[in-house]
Amino acid sequence: MIYWEIFKANFIANILGYGGGPATIPLLEHEVVHKYEWFTVTEFSEMVALGNGLPGPIATKLSGYIGYEMGGVLGSFIGVFAAVAPSMILMIALLGLLLKFKDSPKVKRLTQYIRPTIAVLLGVMTFNFFMNAYETSGIYHTIIIAVLSFLALERFRVSPVFVVLGALVYGAVFIA
Repeated sequence: MIYWEIFKANFIANILGYGGGPATIPLLEHEVVHKYEWFTVTEFSEMVALGNGLPGPIATKLSGYIGYEMGGVLGSFIGVFAAVAPSMILMIALLGLLLKFKDSPKVKRLTQYIRPTIAVLLGVMTFNFFMNAYETSGIYHTIIIAVLSFLALERFRVSPVFVVLGALVYGAVFIA
């Protein structure tokens, strides 16, 4: 039963997540945090932070980790397959159609209409992560980590891997 739920959670999030990995994150969060209650918001936000620091697509990393935590190695394989299955199915089924209409003004306009929706979903998820960090760590620690992360990324061009690792070390030393 757990394997079917792992498949369903990852498949639904990835089939509805138009635009790639970042668009699937809020949908995946809904499935694994709110629907199945496998993880807390804090645990999920830590997964996303760590997953963003690693190379490769975020959706498959999250799906593999979720599957492994819930169903072991087999669960991990099922989770990753469920994450790539929607794209694989659509690419096989719609490749000819996409090639035929790729320059269509209607298709381009549809993509422009969907982008703000993705931005709102990511904004809501970011706000939820911030509020959860505020509730669990306090406003001062949250602001310190946010400001230092912003400066490291934007001003000093530090790799996101090192920013995430720095935030983890800060949390382990000052918050835990």
